[in-house]
Amino acid sequence: MQEPIQSQTYVSKLRVGTKTIENVHEDIEETVLARLLPHYKKANLAFPPKKLCFIVLKAEKILEVWGGNGQDWRFIRSYPVLGASGVAGPKLREGDRQVPEGIYRITWLHPNSSYHLSMKLNYPNEYDHQQANRERRTQLGGDIFIHGKDLSIGCVAIGDASIEDLFITVSKVGINNVKVIIVPNDLRKKEPIKGEYYHRLPWLKELYAELKTELTNYCR
Repeated sequence: MQEPIQSQTYVSKLRVGTKTIENVHEDIEETVLARLLPHYKKANLAFPPKKLCFIVLKAEKILEVWGGNGQDWRFIRSYPVLGASGVAGPKLREGDRQVPEGIYRITWLHPNSSYHLSMKLNYPNEYDHQQANRERRTQLGGDIFIHGKDLSIGCVAIGDASIEDLFITVSKVGINNVKVIIVPNDLRKKEPIKGEYYHRLPWLKELYAELKTELTNYCR
């Protein structure tokens, strides 16, 4: 199992207890596996898989889970997104209330989150930094999580039972084997939402084209 990746800033800001990832497994793993294993059996995929992909569809308010043990990806199940702020479009700065858009990875499993359990994303990623540097933007914000409960500003809240499922699965798979794709809407089925950000940011069309191509690996 992966140990939490911590820094002094995150520890002082976010830690509200002394529970470890191992404690979480002791408390909920049996219950979580009872919920999860039928979905993996239906997908004809061994648990835990070697790799995971979470697809967050902002407009549809859905988080899809895909797993793989080789080149192919298989759909496992989806969860409703219960809380997420902002509109279609990327996160540009601290305090804009936007959920990021792009391809991210998980850097930290947080067993003592105020939102039951949480998983930190690597926003801003390299692409976010590149665009910010071109536009001379600073203070991009951070601390973007997928977490429990049903309220969120800039993060993705999926409820306590759902985050338990993802937390245990990611812990077993390993954070280095997990990809998170966040898109404005389901680009496999529709054109991207052309709101304020789409018309204002010249690079957004290119990003959405790349995300649409990426999503071709995850079709049912």
